[in-house]
Amino acid sequence: MKISKEARRTSRQLFRICIAEGKLDESRVRTVVNGVASSKPHGYLGILDSFSRLVANEINKQLAVVESATQLTPAIASDLEASLSKKYGRPLTLEFKIVPELLGGIRVKVGSDVWDGSVKARLEALKNSLS
Repeated sequence: MKISKEARRTSRQLFRICIAEGKLDESRVRTVVNGVASSKPHGYLGILDSFSRLVANEINKQLAVVESATQLTPAIASDLEASLSKKYGRPLTLEFKIVPELLGGIRVKVGSDVWDGSVKARLEALKNSLS
Protein backbone atom coordinates (compact mmCIF):
# COMPACT_ATOMS: atom_id res chain seq x y z
CA MET A 1 0.00 0.00 0.00
CA LYS A 2 1.33 3.43 -0.92
CA ILE A 3 1.37 5.77 2.05
CA SER A 4 1.16 9.55 1.66
CA LYS A 5 3.71 11.92 3.14
CA GLU A 6 1.02 13.36 5.38
CA ALA A 7 0.16 9.89 6.75
CA ARG A 8 3.86 9.17 7.43
CA ARG A 9 4.28 12.52 9.17
CA THR A 10 1.20 11.93 11.30
CA SER A 11 2.31 8.40 12.21
CA ARG A 12 5.75 9.70 13.29
CA GLN A 13 4.10 12.34 15.48
CA LEU A 14 1.85 9.73 17.05
CA PHE A 15 4.83 7.44 17.56
CA ARG A 16 6.73 10.18 19.42
CA ILE A 17 3.78 10.50 21.76
CA CYS A 18 4.13 6.80 22.62
CA ILE A 19 7.72 7.14 23.83
CA ALA A 20 8.02 7.68 27.58
CA GLU A 21 11.40 7.86 29.32
CA GLY A 22 13.12 6.52 26.23
CA LYS A 23 10.92 3.42 25.99
CA LEU A 24 7.82 2.53 24.04
CA ASP A 25 4.77 2.75 26.31
CA GLU A 26 2.38 -0.08 25.43
CA SER A 27 -0.68 1.63 26.93
CA ARG A 28 -0.03 4.77 24.87
CA VAL A 29 0.27 2.64 21.72
CA ARG A 30 -3.12 1.07 22.44
CA THR A 31 -4.65 4.49 23.08
CA VAL A 32 -3.27 5.90 19.82
CA VAL A 33 -4.45 2.93 17.75
CA ASN A 34 -7.92 3.00 19.33
CA GLY A 35 -8.15 6.77 18.83
CA VAL A 36 -7.16 6.65 15.16
CA ALA A 37 -9.38 3.63 14.47
CA SER A 38 -12.40 5.24 16.10
CA SER A 39 -12.00 8.75 14.61
CA LYS A 40 -10.96 7.47 11.14
CA PRO A 41 -9.21 10.60 9.85
CA HIS A 42 -8.37 10.97 6.16
CA GLY A 43 -5.80 8.31 5.25
CA TYR A 44 -6.18 6.49 8.57
CA LEU A 45 -5.22 3.10 7.07
CA GLY A 46 -1.92 4.56 5.87
CA ILE A 47 -1.37 6.19 9.25
CA LEU A 48 -1.97 2.91 11.07
CA ASP A 49 0.21 0.96 8.63
CA SER A 50 3.13 3.36 9.02
CA PHE A 51 2.59 3.55 12.78
CA SER A 52 2.64 -0.24 13.11
CA ARG A 53 5.95 -0.39 11.24
CA LEU A 54 7.47 2.20 13.56
CA VAL A 55 6.27 0.27 16.60
CA ALA A 56 7.58 -3.04 15.21
CA ASN A 57 10.99 -1.48 14.51
CA GLU A 58 11.17 -0.10 18.05
CA ILE A 59 10.24 -3.46 19.54
CA ASN A 60 12.93 -5.16 17.44
CA LYS A 61 15.49 -2.64 18.73
CA GLN A 62 14.66 -3.65 22.30
CA LEU A 63 14.94 -7.40 21.61
CA ALA A 64 18.19 -9.29 21.24
CA VAL A 65 17.96 -12.79 19.78
CA VAL A 66 20.89 -14.93 20.90
CA GLU A 67 21.41 -18.16 18.98
CA SER A 68 23.87 -20.77 20.22
CA ALA A 69 24.67 -24.39 19.43
CA THR A 70 24.12 -25.40 23.07
CA GLN A 71 22.42 -24.02 26.16
CA LEU A 72 24.32 -21.04 27.62
CA THR A 73 25.12 -20.99 31.32
CA PRO A 74 23.23 -18.44 33.43
CA ALA A 75 26.50 -16.59 34.11
CA ILE A 76 27.30 -16.21 30.42
CA ALA A 77 23.70 -15.19 29.67
CA SER A 78 23.72 -12.46 32.33
CA ASP A 79 27.16 -11.19 31.22
CA LEU A 80 25.93 -11.08 27.63
CA GLU A 81 22.79 -9.19 28.65
CA ALA A 82 24.81 -6.64 30.62
CA SER A 83 27.32 -6.05 27.82
CA LEU A 84 24.64 -5.71 25.13
CA SER A 85 22.61 -3.31 27.27
CA LYS A 86 25.75 -1.25 27.88
CA LYS A 87 26.62 -1.23 24.17
CA TYR A 88 23.15 -0.07 23.13
CA GLY A 89 22.67 2.27 26.07
CA ARG A 90 19.29 0.83 26.99
CA PRO A 91 17.98 -2.34 28.63
CA LEU A 92 17.41 -5.16 26.17
CA THR A 93 15.25 -8.24 26.41
CA LEU A 94 17.20 -11.33 25.42
CA GLU A 95 15.61 -14.30 23.69
CA PHE A 96 17.76 -17.43 23.66
CA LYS A 97 17.50 -20.04 20.90
CA ILE A 98 19.40 -23.26 20.45
CA VAL A 99 20.49 -23.78 16.84
CA PRO A 100 22.66 -26.93 16.54
CA GLU A 101 23.65 -26.03 12.94
CA LEU A 102 25.93 -23.28 14.31
CA LEU A 103 28.28 -26.03 15.62
CA GLY A 104 29.66 -23.67 18.30
CA GLY A 105 29.87 -20.01 19.25
CA ILE A 106 26.93 -17.59 19.18
CA ARG A 107 25.01 -15.35 16.79
CA VAL A 108 23.36 -12.19 18.17
CA LYS A 109 20.68 -10.16 16.38
CA VAL A 110 19.55 -6.78 17.69
CA GLY A 111 17.24 -5.00 15.28
CA SER A 112 19.11 -5.03 11.98
CA ASP A 113 22.52 -5.59 13.61
CA VAL A 114 23.91 -9.13 13.45
CA TRP A 115 27.09 -10.42 15.10
CA ASP A 116 27.98 -13.90 13.99
CA GLY A 117 30.72 -15.55 16.01
CA SER A 118 29.61 -19.07 15.20
CA VAL A 119 31.86 -21.88 14.00
CA LYS A 120 29.62 -22.29 10.96
CA ALA A 121 30.21 -18.65 9.93
CA ARG A 122 33.96 -19.01 10.39
CA LEU A 123 34.01 -22.18 8.27
CA GLU A 124 31.98 -20.42 5.55
CA ALA A 125 34.41 -17.47 5.59
CA LEU A 126 37.37 -19.86 5.34
CA LYS A 127 35.71 -21.73 2.46
CA ASN A 128 35.06 -18.45 0.61
CA SER A 129 38.63 -17.27 1.10
CA LEU A 130 40.04 -20.52 -0.30
CA SER A 131 37.85 -20.56 -3.40
